[in-house]
Amino acid sequence: MKYKIAICDDDKNQINHISSLVSKWGTESGHACEIHTFVSAEAFLFVYEEEKAFDILLLDVEMGEISGVELARQIRRDNNRAEIIFITSYFEFFGEGYEVDALHYLVKPISEKNLLPVLQKAAGRLAVSPPSIVVTCGSETVKLYESDILYIEAFLHYITIYTKEREYKIKESISVFAKKLSDDFYRPHRSYLVSLKHIVRISRKMVTIDNGIELPLARGKYDDINRTFIERN
Repeated sequence: MKYKIAICDDDKNQINHISSLVSKWGTESGHACEIHTFVSAEAFLFVYEEEKAFDILLLDVEMGEISGVELARQIRRDNNRAEIIFITSYFEFFGEGYEVDALHYLVKPISEKNLLPVLQKAAGRLAVSPPSIVVTCGSETVKLYESDILYIEAFLHYITIYTKEREYKIKESISVFAKKLSDDFYRPHRSYLVSLKHIVRISRKMVTIDNGIELPLARGKYDDINRTFIERN
């Protein structure tokens, strides 16, 4: 499996050291690692605005204006489920990781003995993480978790993905996109895909999801969607 990993530390020597350890872990464990390095939280956020599909984040706690903990809070506000590993020189910061669901704290100087097992644990958690899909919307690449997708609407050669927070319009056919999703999605109409997990009501002509939106149900689909809904829930 390939992992996109960010290392954020204001000490370039630390960045180089940690990068080499991460590369070694990837080689020894058989995981392809795409490593991105940043010398500040601001530098990371500049890239993150357009590219949110990170899997593992190694964040220095004690950085400039934006600390690693504050950076983690901003990432979690986006509902990003990346595995976060804090790097610190001081034990007293340990308690701050709970609110952002940090995987682990590592105390400098970082050793291979301490880092590699934590990376392996992160990979293990990612392997059982909720189903997700990576989409490119304009110049932005985003990792979307299926649980956050409400429905997908097709129009001409484009589809719009509606999530709890926002919409993503991409150039792709709805048939091709449907094949990338799990069985938790159903096609009630040729122009729509809907998450079975977000359906609250099914009538003969409409499917209602939990934000109140009604989607059309094609003729002859009523019995099938009811059966599928029961099976998947």
